[in-house]
Amino acid sequence: MTKLYHYVGPEDIRKRAAAAQAGVRIESALDLDKWIRAAGQRPNLEGVVAVTFVVDEQRSLRIADRGSEHIACSGGRPVLSAGELFLRPSARGVEVAEVSNQSTGFCPDPESWPAVAAALDRIGISHPARFTREVIFRRCPACGQRNIVKEGWFVCGVCGADLPCDWNFDVPDEKGLP
Repeated sequence: MTKLYHYVGPEDIRKRAAAAQAGVRIESALDLDKWIRAAGQRPNLEGVVAVTFVVDEQRSLRIADRGSEHIACSGGRPVLSAGELFLRPSARGVEVAEVSNQSTGFCPDPESWPAVAAALDRIGISHPARFTREVIFRRCPACGQRNIVKEGWFVCGVCGADLPCDWNFDVPDEKGLP
């Protein structure tokens, strides 16, 4: 079953993003190439263009400038995955050089990869077999803070409480907040 991720980030970011335009829906590799040029995206020193992405509820890839918030890219809607794509433009088209699930607004689990792979396959974009940078997110059940788990250390960076092993942004914390 596919998990739908709801926004769990700061409310002030959600409010600011409400007026922003949703990310561009990409229907083909040509759409992606056109967006890169039209948006004035330039490759970095490694030859890649970094963009914000979401896979929306309709299983479509949406992208926006890397400085964009994921909640804005999604048009304020839940997502099947979110993160960053690192695209390598070439004479043969565009390929995904790297991809992560780094989105502190949606905190998607690495298990959201199949939604990303399916969206990229549908539009014919070459990509890695999984997230090349996996981020593990957990919400602290004691203080409610969002945490990134590093090196398998499931301890809240704010209050020191133990973090659960399973993704838990859909479970109420001790204060009753989801």
